[in-house]
Amino acid sequence: MFKFFIFLIVFITHLIGDDKVEIYATTMDTKDNIVTAGGEVVVVYQDYHLSAQRAIYDRNSSELELFGNIRASQGENIKLLGEYAKLNIAQKERTFKPFYMLEKTADVWISGDDGYAKDIEVEIKSGVMSGCDPNDPLWKMEFTSSEYNTDTMWLNLYNARIYIYDIPVFYTPYFGYSLDTTRRTGVLPPMVGFSSKEGFYYEQALYIAEQNWWDLELKPQIRTNRGSGMYTTFRFADSKISKGSLTAGYFKEKQEYFDESDLANNKHYGFNFLYENSDVINQWFGTKLEGQSGLYMDIVNMNDVDYINLSTNDTTQNATTTQLLSRINLFYNTDNNYFGSYFKHYKNLTLESNEKTLQNLPALHYHKYLETLFDEHFLYSLDVQSNNYYRTLGKSAVQTNINIPLTLQTSLFDEHLNISYKSYIYAQHTSFKGEEEVPTTDEYSSGFFARNYHVVSASTQLTRAFDEVTHVVDFGTQYQVGGSDMEDGYYDEQKDYCSIKENKAKPICEFYNITEIEKSLQLYFSHYLYNISGKQIFYHRVAQNISYEGIGGGAGELENELDYQMTDSLNYYNNMFYNYDEGAFSKNFNKILYKNNTFNIGLSHMYKNTFLPYTTTTSPITSYITSSIGYKYNNHYSYSFKHDYDLERSEKKGFEVGFLYQKRCWDFGLRYVESNRPILSLSGVSDSIYDRYIYLTIRLKPIMSPNSTASGFSYRLPDKSGTN
Repeated sequence: MFKFFIFLIVFITHLIGDDKVEIYATTMDTKDNIVTAGGEVVVVYQDYHLSAQRAIYDRNSSELELFGNIRASQGENIKLLGEYAKLNIAQKERTFKPFYMLEKTADVWISGDDGYAKDIEVEIKSGVMSGCDPNDPLWKMEFTSSEYNTDTMWLNLYNARIYIYDIPVFYTPYFGYSLDTTRRTGVLPPMVGFSSKEGFYYEQALYIAEQNWWDLELKPQIRTNRGSGMYTTFRFADSKISKGSLTAGYFKEKQEYFDESDLANNKHYGFNFLYENSDVINQWFGTKLEGQSGLYMDIVNMNDVDYINLSTNDTTQNATTTQLLSRINLFYNTDNNYFGSYFKHYKNLTLESNEKTLQNLPALHYHKYLETLFDEHFLYSLDVQSNNYYRTLGKSAVQTNINIPLTLQTSLFDEHLNISYKSYIYAQHTSFKGEEEVPTTDEYSSGFFARNYHVVSASTQLTRAFDEVTHVVDFGTQYQVGGSDMEDGYYDEQKDYCSIKENKAKPICEFYNITEIEKSLQLYFSHYLYNISGKQIFYHRVAQNISYEGIGGGAGELENELDYQMTDSLNYYNNMFYNYDEGAFSKNFNKILYKNNTFNIGLSHMYKNTFLPYTTTTSPITSYITSSIGYKYNNHYSYSFKHDYDLERSEKKGFEVGFLYQKRCWDFGLRYVESNRPILSLSGVSDSIYDRYIYLTIRLKPIMSPNSTASGFSYRLPDKSGTN
C-alpha cells in the first residue's frame, strides 16, 4: 500500500507542478486514468487537510472528488464539513455539497446548500450564519447567497433575514461583516428610540476606513418631531508617535419644537479637535535633541450645550457642561531643565458674549530641576512662569512669577531626625494693557512685588516589621515665618484695598493675588500598615495648622485623612476638615467600597460648607450622595443600580436600574435611567431638563461588539407635565 501512496503522490506532482496533492487511503485502485481510493482517505493540498470515506481522482481533468463525511481544515481557523466535495487542481476550484464552515477566529459558522471556492473567494448559496450553538441557535441570519474572502476575512450576505429563535425580526437586502478585527469601511448597527415629544429617533452610522492611518465615522440622525442633523468623527495617526481626532456636528430644530421648548438656538453646532505628539520638536523640525518634547491639543467650541445633548440618544454617555476650556500644551524636557508653553481659552455658554472672559494666551514656563551642593546638604531650584491674560473688552495684563526655593538639610541621631531650613524667594511683576469697560478713577500702574519667607522643618520616620505587617510612622513639624516684602506701583497702591476679603471681586483687584505669609506652625502625623506582599492596608494622616497672626490667629482647620482596606473586598476612605471658629466641618467626604466576584457596591457622601451667608440663588452648603450596586448572579445574569441625590436641594440628580443577560453569542439588557441635563433657554439662562429613559440592549455576538455601551433601542418617558 505504501507503494501506491508514493506512486500517486509522484504522479500528481508531475502533472500539476507546485500544487502538490498527497492522498493517503486504506485501499486504492487504478483503472485507465481514474484512481479510486477507499477506507480512511486523507488528502493534503496546499493549506487544506481533508478526510473522507471515498475519493476519485481523474488524471485527465485533474479533478478530485470526495464522498461521505467530509471534514476539511484550511489553515488554523477554518473548518469545513460536507457530504460531497470536488477539487479541480488545475483550475484551483473547490465545491462542497452541502456546505458547512466554522471560522474559529470569530467563532462564526456558516451553512449552505452548496459552496464554491476559487483561489481566496468562497461563494455560498441559500444558507444560514450564526455565532450560537448550531443545534439550537438563539439567533441566526438566513441568506439567499453569500461571498467570503479567506484573505481579507470579509463576509457579504444578500437578502439577509435575522431570526430570534424562529421569529423574523429584521430584513436587509445586504449585510457585510468582517470576521476579524481589521478596520474596514461599512455600515454600523443602527440606533433607534422613541420619545413622546421628540418622536421616533433613528441614527445610522457609516464607517469609512480606506487606509490604515485614518478612519471616518458619519452619524446622521433624525428625530421626527424635533429635527435632524449629523455628527462626524475623523481619527488619524499621522506617525508612530502622534495621533488625533476631529469631531464635529450640526443639528437643526424644527420651528414648532423650537418655539414650544423656548430654546436659545434653533441650530446646534460645534467641534472638538484632539491631537498629541510625543516627540514633536524632532519630528517637525528635523532636530536630534536628546530631551523629550510633546504637544497636546484639546480645542473645543459649540454654540450651546444641546450640541452635546444631541450627540447621542444615550444621555448617560454625555458629559455636559456650560463651561468650555480649550488647551494647547507644548513642552521640552531634559534631566535638568523644563520649558513649556500653554494656551488656555475659556468660553461660558450661558453668556451672550465672551468678550469680558479672561484668556491665558499664552503662558510661558521654565523650570530648573532640583540641584544639590555640599554632599546633598544644599538644594536649590528655579521656576519662572509668565502669563498673558487677555480679553477684547476690559483690562488685560502680563503677569510673571519667579520662585527660588533654597534648602539646607541634614540628619541627626543616626538619621532618626531630619531637619531642614528653607528660604523662599518669590517675585511677581504685572504690566497692564487695554482699556476698562467703564472708565473709573482706579489706577492700573505696572508694578513689582518681591518677598522672602522662611520655613524650618523637623521630621522622623520609623519602620518596624512584624510577622504579617510592616508599620511605618511619620511625624513632624513645620514652622513658617515671613521675611521681608517689597512692592511698588500696582502692588503698593492697591495693597490695603485688595487685601480686604469683601473687595476681592472688584475689577481693580482681579489681578491682585498676593496673600500674606502667616507666622504659623504645622503639626502632622501619619502612619501606614503594609502586608507581607507590600500592599497598603491602612493609612492615617492628621495635620493641624496654628497661626500666630493677630485677631485671626489660633488653630486653623484640622485635617484628618483615613484609607482603610478592611478586607480584600472592603475599603473605607474619609477626608475631613474641622473649623474651630465655626464649630463645624468645612468638608467631610466619606466613601465605602465593597467588591468581590459577585458584588460591586459603592457609597459616597460629599459635604462642604463655605460658611458664607445664604442668598436667593446660592447656598453655602454642598451635600451630595452617590451610590451604586452591581450584582453578578452568575456568568449569565447581572444587575445594576445607581442613585445620585443632592441632599441640600432635595433633588434627584440621577437614577439607574437595570439588568443584563449574557451568553456566548448574545446579550440582552434593560435599563431604566433618569438624568438631570443642562440646556440653554431663550432668556440666556442655563436651565435643566430631567430625562427619563428606558434602554433596551440586544447584542448579537460576534457581529455586535460585546463591550459596546450603545443601546439598540431607547424610549424616552414623558414626565407628569408632558414636556418630555
